[in-house]
Amino acid sequence: MDLGGIVATLTSSLALPFAAIGFAWGLLADRLAARWPAHDDGQVRPVDWRTPTVVIVGLVAGGLFGVWAGRGYDAAAIALVGAVILGLVVLFATDLDQRLLPDVLTLPLIPLALAAFVLGINPFVHTTGGLVVAAVAAVVLTAGMYVLSLPFGAGAIGTGDLKLLVGVGLLGGAGRLLTGLIFGAIAGAVAIIVLVVARRITLRSYVPYGPFLILGALWALLVLQDLPTG
Repeated sequence: MDLGGIVATLTSSLALPFAAIGFAWGLLADRLAARWPAHDDGQVRPVDWRTPTVVIVGLVAGGLFGVWAGRGYDAAAIALVGAVILGLVVLFATDLDQRLLPDVLTLPLIPLALAAFVLGINPFVHTTGGLVVAAVAAVVLTAGMYVLSLPFGAGAIGTGDLKLLVGVGLLGGAGRLLTGLIFGAIAGAVAIIVLVVARRITLRSYVPYGPFLILGALWALLVLQDLPTG
């Protein structure tokens, strides 16, 4: 498809209105993260480089969700995934701001994914076998990441990251979980290389993995189309 075809597709789909919603939600998420959870010093972070970063992620996530929703899913599945995307953008903002993925947002994704399966509205996992494989993959990959992080010291990967992984795995299935992890790892590596070359950080600097994990989850849930569903 040429550039004109791509523009026509985006214009005729739900991408543009949802991108606008995502833009606004990204701004709200950044301002929420500047206040909640409460900062240790009691201050409210002013607008800085994190603000446009979250806004861009919200805009892109909204646009991708609009394209995804236009593929013919039913209203319940669209509402489910839309709610998850909104939560992921807020989590991106809080982790970028405070290196924190609050339990109040990560843990509910687990029962939400299970409830969606029981109700038959999960657009990614449809069979009991698929759910079992997703659960095993979520546990194994999460445990594996934790073990791999041990040599890098405490906090190399946070418990919030691990809880989010389980929820994303149960919702998206094993294939999307693995693909999202790979995408997040590549995005993180590229970002770190760019920041090191630009001398904004050093190889000893701590870089939170959560934002890249969330980017991988957004990619896996909204972009991938050719993975088999469970």
